[in-house]
Amino acid sequence: MLVAAAVCPCPPLLVPEVAAGAAPELDAARAACTDALGVLAASRPDRLVVVGPADSAGPEAYPPGARGSFRGFGVDVDVSLGAADGDDERGTHLPYGLAVGAWLLERTAWADAPVDAVGVGETLPAERCAAVGREFAARAGRTALLVLGDASACRTVKAPGYLDERAAPFDAAVGRALGAADRAALAALDVALSRELKVSGRAPWQVLAGAAEHADLTGTLLYEDAPYGVGYVVAAWS
Repeated sequence: MLVAAAVCPCPPLLVPEVAAGAAPELDAARAACTDALGVLAASRPDRLVVVGPADSAGPEAYPPGARGSFRGFGVDVDVSLGAADGDDERGTHLPYGLAVGAWLLERTAWADAPVDAVGVGETLPAERCAAVGREFAARAGRTALLVLGDASACRTVKAPGYLDERAAPFDAAVGRALGAADRAALAALDVALSRELKVSGRAPWQVLAGAAEHADLTGTLLYEDAPYGVGYVVAAWS
């Protein structure tokens, strides 16, 4: 049963060491992520599943203790997805989106429930994303989700995807859906348009929509902005 969800963006720039001198520009986003994780902790879950973007369609499972690193950005920052089971060192390497999730959990000293993760990519169909979410919700006990992903990367001429006039309306609709816990609106997000707008969150959000199908959760929008021309949204469902 899904009891709560936190939705956070996942740019490596959230990690202050990666952002360096620009770190203060995302202080408000980091604070909102902390608040969203507080909602997860308050729900007293038996397990936490981190859902984020992956390079392949997936779904790709990552066990407790899976490791990630931001050394590719020239900083000495490593993370792990909670504690590994038994003596297994869990050398599986987390993609950057999930590594940001692991960093957020370490930053807030998450110790409320065991953690594992799944990566879903931009080509995974909406129906399959929803099915993955339903599988999480069907697990015994209380399940919470940390859902990671960015909105469009096409909000300005300096954005990674340059300016696309469709980006701002798309992001506004996403913000409304996440703030209102509108499962139907998330499920209806267009896969092709999301790819054109370089939206990394589409598949993770549709996993959330599937998981929340019978959960009767309400949403709160905690942050919405587009620094660097990329849409970032933080929301909590409880």
